Amino acid sequence: MENLICNMMQWSNVTKQELAEKREIATNFGETLSWEYLCYVRKHPIIWNVPTCILYGEHDNLTSIETVSAFAKLHHADLTVIPGGEHWFHTDEQMQFLDKWIRDRSLNDVCG
Repeated sequence: MENLICNMMQWSNVTKQELAEKREIATNFGETLSWEYLCYVRKHPIIWNVPTCILYGEHDNLTSIETVSAFAKLHHADLTVIPGGEHWFHTDEQMQFLDKWIRDRSLNDVCG
Protein backbone atom coordinates (compact mmCIF):
# COMPACT_ATOMS: atom_id res chain seq x y z
CA MET A 1 0.00 0.00 0.00
CA GLU A 2 2.84 2.37 0.78
CA ASN A 3 4.19 1.83 -2.74
CA LEU A 4 0.79 2.66 -4.25
CA ILE A 5 0.44 5.83 -2.16
CA CYS A 6 3.96 6.96 -3.10
CA ASN A 7 3.22 6.27 -6.77
CA MET A 8 0.04 8.36 -6.56
CA MET A 9 2.03 11.13 -4.89
CA GLN A 10 4.55 11.01 -7.72
CA TRP A 11 1.80 11.05 -10.39
CA SER A 12 0.36 14.16 -8.72
CA ASN A 13 3.75 15.84 -8.13
CA VAL A 14 3.13 15.86 -4.38
CA THR A 15 6.13 15.68 -2.05
CA LYS A 16 6.12 14.05 1.39
CA GLN A 17 6.69 17.47 2.94
CA GLU A 18 3.73 18.96 1.07
CA LEU A 19 1.45 16.11 2.10
CA ALA A 20 2.62 16.38 5.72
CA GLU A 21 1.86 20.10 5.74
CA LYS A 22 -1.52 19.95 3.97
CA ARG A 23 -2.57 16.63 5.60
CA GLU A 24 -4.86 15.77 2.62
CA ILE A 25 -4.53 16.51 -1.08
CA ALA A 26 -7.11 15.67 -3.76
CA THR A 27 -5.65 14.25 -6.98
CA ASN A 28 -6.84 14.85 -10.51
CA PHE A 29 -7.64 11.12 -10.84
CA GLY A 30 -10.24 11.03 -8.07
CA GLU A 31 -8.20 9.86 -5.07
CA THR A 32 -7.39 11.86 -1.96
CA LEU A 33 -3.89 11.49 -0.57
CA SER A 34 -3.80 11.42 3.22
CA TRP A 35 -0.75 12.00 5.41
CA GLU A 36 -2.47 10.22 8.31
CA TYR A 37 -3.13 7.14 6.17
CA LEU A 38 0.44 7.08 4.81
CA CYS A 39 1.76 7.22 8.38
CA TYR A 40 -0.63 4.44 9.43
CA VAL A 41 0.48 2.21 6.55
CA ARG A 42 4.13 2.75 7.46
CA LYS A 43 3.56 1.97 11.15
CA HIS A 44 1.49 -1.14 10.45
CA PRO A 45 3.29 -3.28 7.89
CA ILE A 46 1.32 -6.11 6.41
CA ILE A 47 1.45 -9.49 8.12
CA TRP A 48 0.14 -12.07 5.69
CA ASN A 49 -0.08 -15.71 6.67
CA VAL A 50 -3.16 -17.02 4.89
CA PRO A 51 -3.34 -18.90 1.58
CA THR A 52 -3.94 -16.30 -1.11
CA CYS A 53 -4.76 -16.21 -4.79
CA ILE A 54 -4.32 -12.98 -6.73
CA LEU A 55 -5.90 -12.08 -10.06
CA TYR A 56 -3.99 -9.21 -11.64
CA GLY A 57 -4.94 -7.24 -14.75
CA GLU A 58 -2.23 -7.14 -17.41
CA HIS A 59 -2.87 -3.41 -17.96
CA ASP A 60 -3.32 -2.41 -14.30
CA ASN A 61 -2.34 1.26 -14.09
CA LEU A 62 -2.37 1.50 -10.28
CA THR A 63 -0.18 -1.38 -9.16
CA SER A 64 2.83 -2.60 -11.13
CA ILE A 65 3.37 -6.24 -11.99
CA GLU A 66 6.69 -6.00 -10.14
CA THR A 67 4.92 -4.98 -6.93
CA VAL A 68 2.29 -7.70 -7.23
CA SER A 69 4.86 -10.34 -8.17
CA ALA A 70 7.08 -9.41 -5.22
CA PHE A 71 4.09 -9.60 -2.86
CA ALA A 72 3.04 -12.98 -4.29
CA LYS A 73 6.56 -14.36 -3.97
CA LEU A 74 7.06 -13.04 -0.44
CA HIS A 75 3.73 -14.44 0.78
CA HIS A 76 3.65 -17.61 -1.34
CA ALA A 77 0.51 -16.46 -3.13
CA ASP A 78 -0.80 -17.89 -6.39
CA LEU A 79 -0.68 -15.15 -9.06
CA THR A 80 -2.74 -15.19 -12.27
CA VAL A 81 -2.53 -12.39 -14.83
CA ILE A 82 -5.69 -11.69 -16.83
CA PRO A 83 -4.71 -10.77 -20.41
CA GLY A 84 -5.99 -7.31 -21.29
CA GLY A 85 -7.30 -6.79 -17.75
CA GLU A 86 -7.16 -3.49 -15.92
CA HIS A 87 -7.18 -2.66 -12.21
CA TRP A 88 -10.98 -2.79 -12.12
CA PHE A 89 -12.52 -5.72 -13.98
CA HIS A 90 -15.61 -4.43 -15.73
CA THR A 91 -16.02 -5.80 -19.27
CA ASP A 92 -18.10 -8.88 -19.96
CA GLU A 93 -14.94 -10.78 -20.93
CA GLN A 94 -13.13 -9.74 -17.74
CA MET A 95 -16.09 -10.68 -15.56
CA GLN A 96 -16.37 -14.08 -17.28
CA PHE A 97 -12.65 -14.65 -16.71
CA LEU A 98 -13.06 -13.66 -13.05
CA ASP A 99 -16.06 -15.98 -12.57
CA LYS A 100 -14.19 -18.93 -14.10
CA TRP A 101 -11.06 -18.10 -12.08
CA ILE A 102 -13.09 -18.14 -8.84
CA ARG A 103 -14.90 -21.37 -9.77
CA ASP A 104 -11.62 -23.10 -10.68
CA ARG A 105 -10.07 -22.17 -7.35
CA SER A 106 -13.16 -23.18 -5.41
CA LEU A 107 -13.35 -26.56 -7.13
CA ASN A 108 -9.64 -27.24 -6.72
CA ASP A 109 -9.38 -25.71 -3.25
CA VAL A 110 -6.27 -23.87 -4.48
CA CYS A 111 -6.29 -21.17 -1.83
CA GLY A 112 -7.61 -23.03 1.13
